Amino acid sequence: MADIDSLRALLQSKARPTDWAERRARMDEVCTADGLPEGVTFSTVMVAGRPAEWSSGPESRQDRVVLYLHGGGYCSGSIASHRTVAGGIARAARLRTLALGFRLAPEHPYPAALEDALGAWGWLRGQGIAAERICVAGDSAGGGLSLALAMTLRARGETLPGCLWLLSPWTDLTMSGESITDEDAVDPLIHKGYLESLAGAYLAGHDPRDPMVSPLFGEMAGLPPALIQVGSDETLLDDSFRLARKMGVAHVAVTLQVYPRMIHAFPVWQKRLAEGRRAIAQAAAFLEERLG
Repeated sequence: MADIDSLRALLQSKARPTDWAERRARMDEVCTADGLPEGVTFSTVMVAGRPAEWSSGPESRQDRVVLYLHGGGYCSGSIASHRTVAGGIARAARLRTLALGFRLAPEHPYPAALEDALGAWGWLRGQGIAAERICVAGDSAGGGLSLALAMTLRARGETLPGCLWLLSPWTDLTMSGESITDEDAVDPLIHKGYLESLAGAYLAGHDPRDPMVSPLFGEMAGLPPALIQVGSDETLLDDSFRLARKMGVAHVAVTLQVYPRMIHAFPVWQKRLAEGRRAIAQAAAFLEERLG
């Protein structure tokens, strides 16, 4: 498992920045340290007033799309930082990925990110893409945002996405999971104090138990089939455990995959991590089954 040890060394090679601009630059740097997936084409597009980017491989089908919402605690992350995941799944699943550059906190707190995600969904539907041929996906905060998007569409009575793909989703902004403490010593990325600063910036006084920011506290019945992938060595492990249980009890078709020794959002570094490549391959199989 030298590959995960080398990643840990990379992530711990510099102190965590405290300035928002520096944090964003650092995230772009570490997430793209291994380069981009081969054989993937990236093209920019404006989507409902926000920058976005298509990723496609040589065999990508035009009528199947992953709407990808990046992680970064609603305050960092970008299209650039998550090209590895967006491009990797586009190639592996032979479809197109639309990565969205939604607005970030603290400049744009809740509900800006959700509004942008809803705009991207409406834009895709306006392009003639059938809802059942769209997977809404995201890592960390993007996973929570994916759930909030699906819950909003359900509340509006709209046709739901074909499925959800959630990587290390942040589903509880109250940070009540036991793994927040239990895994703190082994997670090189996410710690409670850091999460609290991100949540404070995004919430800006909003109720952290609102399901639109903490989907774990929402109703699960009627949500699309979901694949949840998480590493065993991350503080947000319980966010995935509790989400999978609530979905299962609500009769949602849910698959939870826990990858030993992996860290938060590990498929971002799939070029270096064999388990990251396996996760992408298993996600591709899930999308093939659910999107038809």
